[in-house]
Amino acid sequence: MTLPSLRLKANADRRLRAGHLWVYSNEVDTAATPLAGFAAGDQAVLEAAGGKPLGIVGVSPNNLICARLLSRDLKHSLDKSLLVHRIQVALSLRDRLFDQPCYRLIYGDSDLLPGLVVDRFHDHLVVQLASATMERNKDAVLEALVQVLKPRGVLWKNDSSARDAEGLERYVDTAFGVVPEWVALEENGVKFEAPVLQGQKTGWFYDHRMNRARLAPYVKGKRVLDLFSYIGGWGVQAAAFGASEVFCVDASAFALDGVERNAALNGVAEKMTCVEGDAFEAMKELKNAEERFDVVITDPPAFIKRKKDIKNGEAAYRRLNEAAMRLLNKDGILVSASCSMHLEEDHLQNILLGSARHLDRNIQLLERGAQGPDHPVHPAIPETRYIKSLTCRILPNS
Repeated sequence: MTLPSLRLKANADRRLRAGHLWVYSNEVDTAATPLAGFAAGDQAVLEAAGGKPLGIVGVSPNNLICARLLSRDLKHSLDKSLLVHRIQVALSLRDRLFDQPCYRLIYGDSDLLPGLVVDRFHDHLVVQLASATMERNKDAVLEALVQVLKPRGVLWKNDSSARDAEGLERYVDTAFGVVPEWVALEENGVKFEAPVLQGQKTGWFYDHRMNRARLAPYVKGKRVLDLFSYIGGWGVQAAAFGASEVFCVDASAFALDGVERNAALNGVAEKMTCVEGDAFEAMKELKNAEERFDVVITDPPAFIKRKKDIKNGEAAYRRLNEAAMRLLNKDGILVSASCSMHLEEDHLQNILLGSARHLDRNIQLLERGAQGPDHPVHPAIPETRYIKSLTCRILPNS
């Protein structure tokens, strides 16, 4: 197959030569290779200004990120063969790390498959296609996944906002076999069922696995509050790790049904109390009721989705963590998590310090957590590193 060329302006190849995979529309020499000449999802040979080939890209001509590098070898365009190879390479890492086939199998750019995310739940796969190139090659993606993993069912969970920028419709559809509404998984020795059809994202958040595992020494025999609990990833694990009592707060009744379902799976239902409502309002009510906790976990949705949201988003993190600290006993543990890529870890640390000082409390930073190794970071692409988790001890100022 002969591919068309996409040529860069002078010096626009530096970032790609340094390891990055993205091309921005203002870096393209549109006089030589007009973006209007490409359809969304086309593949092309990316060329430096002098004409030297740099690799093969998938093109999204109407997006700010107008091309993503698929292969630096001109012999390998995106097809079933390349997909099988990349999936096998990704699988070899996860097989080494986890004793159960429950993990993020493909993490986009970091696994050299830009626009593709695959979460594995034993014999079921949930797949997100976030680029026009992956959408156009969805049949090859499915064939490669079935060949390598032989799943019982594959679900297209293509309802994320990332598709909007690519001009792609949103949909959820069974691609292969049978996919039940709730699928089984195991994390840190605790059993769960995730609502892959109706739940958030792929139905589960594997990214905090290692941080949730670290709860164990802090929660045994303790009273725990899990804010933005979703279906109990933190809270049910806290109960399974020996917490005496766990309150789970979420605005979604559907999510809290999941908490109860997963608590029952692990024989800890009697420890759980579910509170439906806005987390900030729930914290006010708990404070007024003079409820106090030994451990508070805050793992909110991203308060900072774009750079322009940073100021307001950091203020929201400040309000959240300060309110959480008010609910802690005198010697309490705060686990403060963030999935906002635009919130730097040092900024979160400063927010926690400022909140503690405002309440006249001392703070000790005990542990720093990040996303698990099934969400590997691409060192050239800061956007692939987004999870932060700071475990702190909050003490009286005495």
